[in-house]
Amino acid sequence: MPSFIASPCSLGRAPALPVAASRAHAPTGVAGVALAAALALAGCASAPSPPPAAKPVAAATPPTASPTTAATPPQASPDTDHTTGFAQWLSTFSAQALEAGIRPATVRDVLGKAQWLPRVVELDRAQPEFTRTPWAYLDSAVSPQRIAQGQAQLAAHSTALQAAAARYGVPASVITAIWGMESNYGSNFGTFRTVDALATLAYEGRRRAWAQTELLAALRIIDQGDIAADRMIGSWAGAMGHTQFLPSVFLAYAVDADGDGHRDIWGSVPDVTASTAHFLARSGWKSGEPWGAEVQLPPTFDHARADPAVRQTTAQWESEGVRSIDGAPLPDLAGASIVTPAGARGPAFLVGNNFRTILRYNNSVNYALGVALLARQIDGGGPVATPWPRDIEPLSRAQLQTLQEALNRKGFAAGTPDGVMGPATRAGLRGYQRSLGTVADGYPTLELLQKLQAP
Repeated sequence: MPSFIASPCSLGRAPALPVAASRAHAPTGVAGVALAAALALAGCASAPSPPPAAKPVAAATPPTASPTTAATPPQASPDTDHTTGFAQWLSTFSAQALEAGIRPATVRDVLGKAQWLPRVVELDRAQPEFTRTPWAYLDSAVSPQRIAQGQAQLAAHSTALQAAAARYGVPASVITAIWGMESNYGSNFGTFRTVDALATLAYEGRRRAWAQTELLAALRIIDQGDIAADRMIGSWAGAMGHTQFLPSVFLAYAVDADGDGHRDIWGSVPDVTASTAHFLARSGWKSGEPWGAEVQLPPTFDHARADPAVRQTTAQWESEGVRSIDGAPLPDLAGASIVTPAGARGPAFLVGNNFRTILRYNNSVNYALGVALLARQIDGGGPVATPWPRDIEPLSRAQLQTLQEALNRKGFAAGTPDGVMGPATRAGLRGYQRSLGTVADGYPTLELLQKLQAP
């Protein structure tokens, strides 16, 4: 739900992965394509100057900037005939696109032929009934098949991947893992025409300002000649190519690595790999530093401190009794956090700057952990050593909302009841667990819900 990234290579997700629940591929989720022969990147890659701060990749968490506001029709319903309203909106937005500098031919021949897609509205509003446990997510994201495919892709496209790694300092296995998470190595990067999808989202109302911004960016890409409109395809949420870039991210970070004059994240593996690495590098990736390691926590560990916001040096964590799961030295990280995706009963990980950089691609701990673990196993490393608590059943969104309402009633502030676990809900749940004298890991279970509902 990477959230998505913009890159010049051939594509194929639409969460993260994968960047993501709003991407076309499944996991998340940020990727079959005829793959171009891998060419060396050095000396031939070129990219536009990116802004100082990296933009989020995932469409699940769109940016709020709204430089343009077209006509504001009532929020659309997918089961209503919007032919007239959509045509009127297109006319208004076309004028704004011309004012924004989009060439008249592009406005006439591309935007003017955009189609209203009810399916996009349905997908945009769909909400999963059940939350997905970390182990269920990772079983799919880091499956034996995906690991084997990743190793095969790393070998088949070694020249492009190693060139991107050398230029941007991002390991080839990490680039490959994102490729696998986002589009299953190009086998599923979506079938929606990007202009149609974004025009539909810009018209239907829920995320109008964001979609209009991305639609203008998509038209600029076509204007610049990087891709023809009929080849600009991706997820229903506007994420494009092998590693699911949003159009705005494409404009900022896509790279012409094969030197053909086009940034092609749909058909050029060199462009895809370089663009992905470029995004990560500009987002803060530190060359030579590992993402983290699986760890064993001391019996007295305060699980309320297992939070990405709590950062300290590896040495400080070691002084508190944190040890690697296999007895090896822990990686030397300056701002390390402990994360426990399944609470106190599941695996624990010490993570640093590069783990947080992966989160810039798709702001989901499960997604970042999926990329990290997939990359590790593509490189020949082992799986997670600590068993997952597979006996814990996932709560439905309705159950999570009931839990939030119950926490608020009892004075443990959990934020607005929406059926989604966030920092406020986790904090409220930890407070309730402390009142019970149990481990305050903030992980929602049916047992805790039943206790909250008891008279």
